[in-house]
Amino acid sequence: MMQFFTQLFQTFRVADFVDIAIISVLIYVMLIWFKATASRFVLSGIMVLGVVYIAALVFHMYLSAVVLQAFFAILLIALVVIFQEELRRFFERISISGAIRRHSYLFSEYPEIEVLIRALSNLAQRRIGALVAIRGEEPLARHLQGGFELDGRLSEPLLESIFDPHSLGHDGAVIIEQGRVTKFGCYFPLSTRVRTQGRLGTRHSAALGLAERSDALCIVVSEERGTISLAREERIDELHDISELRKALQRFYQDIFPPRRPKTWRHWLRENPREKATAVFLACALWFVFVYQTGTVRRDFVVPIEYRTVASDWTIEEPKSKEATVTLLGRAAAFDLLDPRTLKITVDMSTMKEGRQEVVLSEDLVRRPSALSVVTVEPRKITLTVSRLDESRTGARKNSAR
Repeated sequence: MMQFFTQLFQTFRVADFVDIAIISVLIYVMLIWFKATASRFVLSGIMVLGVVYIAALVFHMYLSAVVLQAFFAILLIALVVIFQEELRRFFERISISGAIRRHSYLFSEYPEIEVLIRALSNLAQRRIGALVAIRGEEPLARHLQGGFELDGRLSEPLLESIFDPHSLGHDGAVIIEQGRVTKFGCYFPLSTRVRTQGRLGTRHSAALGLAERSDALCIVVSEERGTISLAREERIDELHDISELRKALQRFYQDIFPPRRPKTWRHWLRENPREKATAVFLACALWFVFVYQTGTVRRDFVVPIEYRTVASDWTIEEPKSKEATVTLLGRAAAFDLLDPRTLKITVDMSTMKEGRQEVVLSEDLVRRPSALSVVTVEPRKITLTVSRLDESRTGARKNSAR
């Protein structure tokens, strides 16, 4: 065991650490995304198949490895089709990350909370139906149909007038962004979770439909029962009293507009610790299976010799060496990533003198990936004859170039 760790320490490179870190971040983002989309069963199935695939590689079960490799290629396309809405939301959040938080309130400055509580309570008592959506970090425009632009300051009279039964836009929804009513009378896509949620009214189904497709908070007032329901993160729940509404609004605003306190590295470490540990573990496991090898490999390559910085009035007489055999040493994984066409021996001719001379083909003249080292170059030396062109040949070359 001690020998294993000693060999690991000797062969572990900075590039390996960066490699593991990048894959850990990618796996962590994937885990968080699956967690946010409530698709843990899909992630569990993929992880089980991944473990089987790795086992097939380790124990050289070639048929299983080939079949699963083809399956994962098809699965990748299928996941893109199935989760296209979630992927679009994910990339939208990346593109606008931090844009809303730059306008963050202080924790004590959420004036719209009390306005919403009073207005919605009055509507519920009077049994007037209402649907309000408070935008989170994700844009809502592509989910909305119809409606009227407003951009008015949020207030009780404004909400009550919009949802007045005699108003033209009372059947639609109100959109609130940054404490302002930006749109009213618009319609949301209906929920696709009819079986899991049971029978829902049109407003409740619309509220849940937007919550399924965005991070908005949707509030529904039922005109039949005079109750208030809240939809967020693919759930809709009926509230029992106003205190629950206040707590829900405060939680939402704290998530979207958190207090202006810089996050320390300790806070970052405490956030999603299980997902971080899982990501690092999986990245290390993948590195051990696909990259780490206890031994090294030697391979020979026939490499072209390239002569550079040859002056226009000088020439290298034939015969001149055009190829050499280079022996490289490294891990098998490094050779898998190598394109032999990129290997070259570059000889700088700027310091050459006229006449016959020997050039040593040293290791530093071989252009190759940093993960591979040069063992030998054959031939070790080459002989070149360099001569100056006469004026007539030089002039002819210049004329032909014109």
